[in-house]
Amino acid sequence: MTVKHCPLCGEENKCMAGIEGQNECWCYMEKFPKGIFDLVPQESKGKQCICKNCVDTYREEGKTK
Repeated sequence: MTVKHCPLCGEENKCMAGIEGQNECWCYMEKFPKGIFDLVPQESKGKQCICKNCVDTYREEGKTK
């Protein structure tokens, strides 16, 4: 990804996708909850990764089962 900030919270997303010398990122193994991508602004879709903290918070708030 080209933008290294989460589109939901604005914090660094710590995504390693596409970085030379990195074959994996935490997001490759993550199962993203349905509905979380609906929160990403259209202009950020496919350009910014959601951070792990936002994924965890989304789950904790009971927005997914």
